[in-house]
Amino acid sequence: MTNQSSVVDYSALRVNQASIIALLALAFLLNQPWLVVFVGVVMWVGTLVPRAGLFKLFYKHVLKPLHVVRPAPKADDPKPHLFAQGVGALFLTLSSLALFAGAGPLGWLLTGIVVALAAVNLFLGFCLGCFMYYQLARRGIHADLPWWRATQGA
Repeated sequence: MTNQSSVVDYSALRVNQASIIALLALAFLLNQPWLVVFVGVVMWVGTLVPRAGLFKLFYKHVLKPLHVVRPAPKADDPKPHLFAQGVGALFLTLSSLALFAGAGPLGWLLTGIVVALAAVNLFLGFCLGCFMYYQLARRGIHADLPWWRATQGA
């Protein structure tokens, strides 16, 4: 965690993860590569412009006001979570390229990795992308975008 005080709403993270898992599972079951592209784009947008993440906006403007999901704010640094989402978005980009290039097994494998890691995070509370972020930081590699420094909440 950094010296600056930040708050991350873990309910928003869980909705994000559950949405990713559900939509990617549906994409696989229906054999719809365009749904993989859609989730990848949503993840890229949420990584590059954190306040514009579609699944987080759905949580903030629909689920939270209807009291379907209660907020779970915790003092935390949002940057590792954003980095992890960017890694997932990269995997889905590679998956999409493979799916549309006729390498279906590779594409679905990459999609499956994103689903598995999102599920581990959602159900077990371990974020591999966050772990990677901190390991890179320990080696002097700061894998964050300049505008993330002003971000409050992941």
